[in-house]
Order: sequence, then structure tokens, then C-alpha cells
Amino acid sequence: MDVYKPTSYALCKAIKQAKRQYMDQAMQKEGKDINIKEVMDCWTLQMGYPVVTISKNYSLDHSVTITQEHFVYDRDAKIRDPDLFNRSLQWQIPLTVAVGNSTYKSSEVILWISNKTETHKVGRMDEDMWLLGNINQTGYFRVNYDLHNWRLLIGQLMTNPEIISVGNRAGLIDDVFNLARAGYLPQNVPLQIICYLPQEREFLPWHAASRSLYQLDKLLDRTEDYSLFSDYVLKQVASKYHKMGWPLALTEGSVIQASYQTEELQREVIMLACSFGNKHCHRQAVSLISDWISSNKNRIPLNVRDIVYCTGVSLMDEDVWEFIWMKFHSTTAISEKKVLLEALTCSDNGFLLNRLLNLSLSSDLVPDQDVIDVIIHVGRNPHGRHLAWRYFREKWDILNSRYGEALFMNSKLISGVTEFLNTDTELNELKEFIQISGGGAGPALARAVEIVEANVRWHSLYQRQIFQWLRKSPNG
Repeated sequence: MDVYKPTSYALCKAIKQAKRQYMDQAMQKEGKDINIKEVMDCWTLQMGYPVVTISKNYSLDHSVTITQEHFVYDRDAKIRDPDLFNRSLQWQIPLTVAVGNSTYKSSEVILWISNKTETHKVGRMDEDMWLLGNINQTGYFRVNYDLHNWRLLIGQLMTNPEIISVGNRAGLIDDVFNLARAGYLPQNVPLQIICYLPQEREFLPWHAASRSLYQLDKLLDRTEDYSLFSDYVLKQVASKYHKMGWPLALTEGSVIQASYQTEELQREVIMLACSFGNKHCHRQAVSLISDWISSNKNRIPLNVRDIVYCTGVSLMDEDVWEFIWMKFHSTTAISEKKVLLEALTCSDNGFLLNRLLNLSLSSDLVPDQDVIDVIIHVGRNPHGRHLAWRYFREKWDILNSRYGEALFMNSKLISGVTEFLNTDTELNELKEFIQISGGGAGPALARAVEIVEANVRWHSLYQRQIFQWLRKSPNG
């Protein structure tokens, strides 16, 4: 006799339904009337993700007001296109919160946020107690606070950062930079938060800071007052850089062991120091490159080779560029070839950057799959941004015919060469290019226009604000 066997689809559907019912029942036992399907639908069927703003009510009732809204970098878009953003986008958010002060942090409690605005009590909160949301970054949303709470959190990081977990320290840094970039916070708040970094001993918060600082750096690196920003960053990095030092140079037969976290933190700090112009870091990189050239033995530690190569090429003369170019052709190790090729894009010499761009596309000297990376990395170099942008437009027909069918490669090229354009002139050039080129790769180019418009808007709104604060800052 045949036995009925449900199809795989039907079986999976039945299992999912059973799981949802079980989770619904578990929630109801805890007194929470929450439908798991509704919770999941609002996260999977809506675009984007929310920003949750927690504002302490500084009164005797120890309550907080919690609001949610769709997080966007271009907040003016909500005004320009209200139909898109006023569709009552809202989420059911499991928000974990804790309160604390310089010596104490409470256990976390969970608040289910379903409405645009809600008021909750989260336990006793004195005037000097901070509130922290999204404990250990388990939720897919950003968290903002009222300015007084931000000041309390920054004060906590300055006095005893380890009261707050590593994951939350990294999350605070990532959130504060992105919130400020989108205009939810004054521009000085992220700059203030990095003042605690000399005390930070863990890799994740440093990594979050460096990633955010590089994004800000690319918005500011061609401005007249850029040195105010770079000097400020260097001041926060200097003590950790000198304390950690460099990994030991490789010698024959040497086995140098270090924990992964220590090695990654050391690398992150060295990269920040060299990128923002620490003179000792520059001298060390030049010394290692010079030793390699004179001895023809590469004793540069493996985990900082890309930093040393790039720094050396940017600071030293044309002979060093030629040396790296020669090594790029002679090595057979694919990973080393990529590092050497990227280093060649770090030059301050426009002639050499143009030469590399032309050689990459018109000869067999650069592997086909690396041509896009060359153009993108030249564009990330402030001395090469205009060159890469002009080259991209001049060679578009060739590039599009070569990579057009590989949509990922084409999108990578377009976003990579345009993401750091930030002047009105460059925005107009982009729009003109789209008209002339006939709008090929439409979605990627449309997205590029949005990003460049956001960069230009950011400059007009916030650049002056940053430099005004840096001039007055006692930590500058």
C-alpha cells in the first residue's frame, strides 16, 4: 500500500508553521502578545532598516521615549518623495536596554517596540546614569540617544570603557559616525567619542573606528583645512601606536608568534598612523622598503606589507615605483601580486598613475580581472581621484564592452570610481556622462548619482561645522 509522503515544500511549510505557533505560544506564556509571523514580515517585506531613538525623560518617573523611523542617509529625500517614505514603514523591534554609571551596569531588559513612538520605564535612572540600547548588537537597527545621554556614554568610555562590552563599544562607534553622516547628530559627537581610543585594548572598536574614519577622510581629503582633521585623528592614535610598535622584521628561520587579536589590532593602528601621516610610521615604512631594495631580501612582516608598500610608494621617488612594478611582474604568488599592484596606485605622481591606468587596460601586463581594481584604487588616492574619474569616462566604451555583461563587475567599477566624488563639478560631470553614454548600466549609474549628490549635500551642510569644532577643540 502506498504511503502518502508530503512534498519537501509542503513539509518545510508545515515545519515553519509549527515553529511559529510554538514561538507564539512561548511569547504568550511570558505575557507578550506577539505574532512571530507579523514580526518577521515587517523585517523581510519592507526595504531598509530602522533607527531607534531613545530619549530619557529627565523627571521623577524614570521613563524613556522611544521612536523609530526608516534610517536613510539622505533625510531630505523624505521631503522630496513623501509617498516613498510615508508609507507607515515601521517594525516590531526587540530592543534590549541596560542602564549604568561609572561603576555599575544593570542586567538587560527587552522592550518590544511596535509603534512609531512609545514610552517605557526601564528601572531607576539617576541624572548621571546612562542608557544603552541593542545590547551586544543583536538587532539589525541603529540606535540614537538624546545628546545628554551621548555625553554620559562618552564620559563612561573616557573613564572606564570596559563597563560597556566590546561589541557595544564597536556598535556605538559605528552608529555615531553613521548617524552624524546622515544628519541625526551634530558632527562633533563622533569626533568626541574617538578620544577614548588610546584606552581601547580590543580590536573590534578600533576596526569600527578606522572604517568610519576612512569614510570621513575621503569626504575631507581634498579640502583646504584637511590637516586639522588628520592631525586630530593622529593625536588619538599616537599613544596606542607607540605602545604597540611594529611586528618584528622577518629573519631566516624565525618563528614569530602573536595572538590573532593582538596582530590585527597592531595592524589596524599602524594603518591608521601611516594613512594619516605619522612621521615615525612613515620613516619605518621607508626604512623597510629601502632594506628590501638594498638587500633584495623582503624582510617586511607579512601582515603589514600592503601598508608598507603603499606608504613607500607614496613617499619615495620614481625608482621605488619601478622596483615595485618589477616585483609585480616577477612574483608568481597571486596574493602578493595583488598587494604589489594595489601599492602602485598609491603614488603621488600623476604621470605614474596615468601610466598605470593606460598599461592596465591596453596591455597584457595586468590580469584582466585586476583592471577594475586598479581604476578603483587610483580613484581612492586623493592625488588620483580626478585621473581615475576622467579615465573611466574616456574609456567607458571599452570598459563597458569588456565587463558590461558581468553586471557585478560593472557595478563594482561604477560605484568604486564614483563613491568618493563630492564636488558640484564632479556631480555635473556624472550627469552629463550619463546623458552622453546613453544610460547604459542604468541602475548602477542612478545609484552613483544618489551617492554623489549625498556627498555634495554633506559637504555643503557639515564640512564647515567639522572644521569649526576642530579649531576650538581642546583635543585638537
